[in-house]
Amino acid sequence: MTEQFTRFDTADYLKTPSEMAAYLDACFEEDPGDGSLIRAALNDIARAQGMSQISRDTGLGRESLYKALGSSGNPEFATIIKVMKALGLKLHASAA
Repeated sequence: MTEQFTRFDTADYLKTPSEMAAYLDACFEEDPGDGSLIRAALNDIARAQGMSQISRDTGLGRESLYKALGSSGNPEFATIIKVMKALGLKLHASAA
């Protein structure tokens, strides 16, 4: 008997705003310093909420969002702020 595996997708498990915020906060803590983990987390959260809705809320094209938040993307800071606002998330600073 062979085992069947499905691809794990974090977006399938992000149901509530508090889960999304906790996930993004953990990614801020673990990011290697290049923003790759934060970008990937924003991609997961945006897909969980619906990329089309995020596109409408930000005024950015859906394809542009997929490209900016994708694995080879390099979004501008303004894009990150727009996406976070559309997701209902805030960026906070604290002393290290």
